[in-house]
Amino acid sequence: MSGLGGITPDLVAGLATLSIPSPSEGTWYLGPVPLRGYALSIILGIVVAVWLSERRWVARGGTAGDIQDLAIWGIPFGLVGGRLYHVATDSGRYFGEGNNPVTALYVWRGGLGVWGAIALGAVGVLIGARLKGIRLLPVLDAIAPTVLVAQAIGRWGNWFNQELFGKPTDLPWALEIDPAHRPSGYLDQATFHPTFLYECLWNLAAFAVVVWLDRRLRLGHGRVAALYVMAYTLGRGWIEMLRIDDVELADVGGLRFNVWTSIVLFVLAAAYFAWSSRRRPGREESVHLDGREVGDVRDDVTR
Repeated sequence: MSGLGGITPDLVAGLATLSIPSPSEGTWYLGPVPLRGYALSIILGIVVAVWLSERRWVARGGTAGDIQDLAIWGIPFGLVGGRLYHVATDSGRYFGEGNNPVTALYVWRGGLGVWGAIALGAVGVLIGARLKGIRLLPVLDAIAPTVLVAQAIGRWGNWFNQELFGKPTDLPWALEIDPAHRPSGYLDQATFHPTFLYECLWNLAAFAVVVWLDRRLRLGHGRVAALYVMAYTLGRGWIEMLRIDDVELADVGGLRFNVWTSIVLFVLAAAYFAWSSRRRPGREESVHLDGREVGDVRDDVTR
C-alpha cells in the first residue's frame, strides 16, 4: 500500500533509526601533546568572537586592535569566572569524601559556568577599557552579540565529552550516548535530546536577531548587551528543562536552578532595556572617555 503524500512505512521506519552519533574519542594526541575537542571548541569560539567583535567595534567608532587588547583581560578573567561558578554550584564533584579537590582545576574535562564567565569576563573588559580610555557600555554592546556565536561553537565541546544532553528520545535527530556516559537511571536508553545542538542553533539565530535589531534601531548605552541576555536566557530556560544531568542546588517550585537564574536575568535585562530606552535613547556620540567623536581616530601613544 502506498503511503500518504509519499510517506511510506519504510520511510517512517528509516527515520526512526536515524540518530546523531557521538564521537568515540574526545582527545587526540600530536606526539605527547593532547588535543581535546572540548578545549578546541572553546578556543575556536573565542577566536571567532574576537574577530566579529573587532569588526563591530570599528564600525561603532572604535579603533582597530582595541578588542584584541581587551581580550587579554577579558578571556582569562572569563575562564576563571566560568570555572569558579561551575565549582561553586557543583562542589560535590570535587570536595568531600572520596573526591580529589585538585580535579577542580581540570578545566579540560569540562565545566565552565556561563554566568561566571560572563560576569568575571566583564570585569576584565572593564579593567582593560579603563586603561585604554574606552567607555564600557559601547564596548559591551559591540561584544555581546558575538558571545552568542562563541557559545554556539563552544557547546560542541559538550558533544565531544558526551555530557549535558537531554531526556531520552527517538526523534531522527536524537543523540547517541555511550553507556559509560549515561546517568545511572538511564542505562537502558541509547539516544537523547541533543541539547548542545539546540543551544547552538538557538544562539546563532539569536545572534542574527540581536545584530539586526541593533542595526535597525541603532541601540546604545548597554541595550544590545541587555538584548543578548534576554535572547540567551529565553533559549537557555527551555533547553535547561530538557537536561537530565544532576544539579547540586535543589530545584525550587519544580524548576532547576539555572532555569530560575534565566528567569531572573531575563527580567532584570528587560527592565534595564526599558529604563535605558527612556533615559538615554539613541546611541553614544563617543565611545571614548575623552569625548572624541565616533570615527575620530587620534594618532598618539594612547591610541
